[in-house]
Amino acid sequence: MKQTRTGIPAAAAAAALLLPLTACGGDASADGDGSTVTVTVGYQSRTINTVTAGTLLRSLGSFEKQLDALGDGRTYKVKWQDYATGAPITAQMTAGKIDIGSMGDFPLLINAARGQQLGKPTRLVSVTGYNLRGGLNTIVTAPGSRLTSLKDLKGKKVSTSVGSAADGTLVRALRRAGLDPAEDIEKLNQEPAVGASALSSGSADALSQFVAWPGLLARQGKAKALYDGALLNLPTFHGVTAREDFAKRRPAVLEAFLKAQAQATDYLASHPVDAAEKVAKATGLPAEAVYLYNGAQGIATFDPAIRPQLVAALKEDVSILKDARLTGDVDVDAFVDDRYVKKALGPAEYAERLAAGPPKPVGEVWPEGARKTLAFTSPTALLRHVAGHRDSVRAAYVPDATTGTLWFADRAVWVADGTALLPFVAPETAQAYVAGHGGARVITYDQALERAS
Repeated sequence: MKQTRTGIPAAAAAAALLLPLTACGGDASADGDGSTVTVTVGYQSRTINTVTAGTLLRSLGSFEKQLDALGDGRTYKVKWQDYATGAPITAQMTAGKIDIGSMGDFPLLINAARGQQLGKPTRLVSVTGYNLRGGLNTIVTAPGSRLTSLKDLKGKKVSTSVGSAADGTLVRALRRAGLDPAEDIEKLNQEPAVGASALSSGSADALSQFVAWPGLLARQGKAKALYDGALLNLPTFHGVTAREDFAKRRPAVLEAFLKAQAQATDYLASHPVDAAEKVAKATGLPAEAVYLYNGAQGIATFDPAIRPQLVAALKEDVSILKDARLTGDVDVDAFVDDRYVKKALGPAEYAERLAAGPPKPVGEVWPEGARKTLAFTSPTALLRHVAGHRDSVRAAYVPDATTGTLWFADRAVWVADGTALLPFVAPETAQAYVAGHGGARVITYDQALERAS
């Protein structure tokens, strides 16, 4: 088994995070006469694909308003607990300290397995953000790295968080490239912030992580993309899980949470710039990086409905976790419970949300001081606008010509194909396009701007 940098087996290190913690929590607890109820919500403020069940929801106060509207004679208090990853949320849930939590798809499966193992089952009750191709996870390298393809990772040190969706992307991507994830790389099991530091210091050659780390590091000029997770064409998402005993004991509270989540989702859709600013203020992340994922055309699509494609993806994910010895078999069908969100939204609205899909990828320019972005269906038109407004563009985003994954225009790999200018997230994807199109060639961002203008 691969070792962590401390010499502890990776699976054991990940499992250790799941041991019950001693921090106090709510357990939807009531005082002696039952007139005051405390609900504890675990979330990950900087994992911005969960904001509609965490950071944004909290800033809007929607959950508290829904609880006040219950009118059952009780006073409700919400205790928000912020974590860096999903593992401690699972630990707190199985210890009866957290009632509702949000996390990524792979941690959700560990949550399901751990709850079942301890006889304290949890249920997946809604989705926060998703990407049907897998674009929420990206493998990046240092800005000056000479690595240009996954095959270049052979013999290299790669940082990831074992048991996360980003680790799943790394394993799958390496296998497709003909590499053995257990033998051909040295995997460093690290939290995202530690991995980012390792990449900057040179102690890691690459970093595979989930939203918002790849985009954040790219925006800061501390990393460049090596592999776009959307090339896997496998859905990835984050969701909301609740303890089964809590859901049965306080269904009205869970329904209030899901109604509030839907309100936060609708707010994000109708006010994407303002939502990005709110999340940025709460987390310290650059608003431009938040918008890359959560914007109108962002990498994530937000909707609480539990789509069949996402459930099917969970079932495929189980084998990755089993190979890593992080779980045994997981009964995904028993874990998924959409009854509460269907009731919260109503049958008609739930069906309408299920029928809706991600928006068609287009480019966006965020002008300085603007509360709305400008949309461009053509990369050339976007570049022409940027070239003519260099001093007043806060950020520019373009969808990968192959996968549709949004990326910063000035961090994309650009290809000139005749008069067409095409952006790509990663060099390997760009080279694959060039190889299949005679006369196409990779150019710099400045050259692309010059051609467009």
